[in-house]
Amino acid sequence: MNDFSLIETLRWEPDFGFVRLRLHLARLSRSARRIGFPDPTGAASKLEEAVVGASTAQRTRLTLDRLGQIVVTTAPFVPTPADTGWKVRIAETRLDSADKLLRMKTTRRSVYETARAEYPASEADEVLLLNERGEVCEGTITSVFLDDGSGVLRTPPISCGLLAGVLRTELICQHKARVGRISVNDLTAGKLYMGNSLRGLIPARLVG
Repeated sequence: MNDFSLIETLRWEPDFGFVRLRLHLARLSRSARRIGFPDPTGAASKLEEAVVGASTAQRTRLTLDRLGQIVVTTAPFVPTPADTGWKVRIAETRLDSADKLLRMKTTRRSVYETARAEYPASEADEVLLLNERGEVCEGTITSVFLDDGSGVLRTPPISCGLLAGVLRTELICQHKARVGRISVNDLTAGKLYMGNSLRGLIPARLVG
């Protein structure tokens, strides 16, 4: 149960710093506490050390293992063009809503990698996963948001078997999103968005 690491992937901007840093650190600490990992007390300082001297936006990846070791790596961040719309397909691979590790971001990613491998990049920018009941859960690297005309985005509940995404948490706290189950039929009845803390919200359409 602990042969993996927790992950946080953050965007760093020269004029702003780490985007949604407080929420990322809170999720990391909460996840560590739930699975008995050491408290990541040095995470913030490790992140700051990693971007010393950087002058352009960075994709920053932090891992915390069961011994409390924190490793941070960085790479230049290439933003998604503003007019981008993603093609999304549904995977045959299913998530198990009873698997509580799905609620945390970890290096245990085989189910997401299997789902992503079902379609070549030319056919799908992102792949959606359903649970054993056929309920919409999440993408392989994103949370799901549906504009159903209510004025507030709808996003699936954690109990369906999905990650507590940082962007998802922020939008819920800002009352820009609400929790509600989403069926496959719902996806074509409203406007679909995929999103994560690194890239924000990206308009999407279900194909296939």
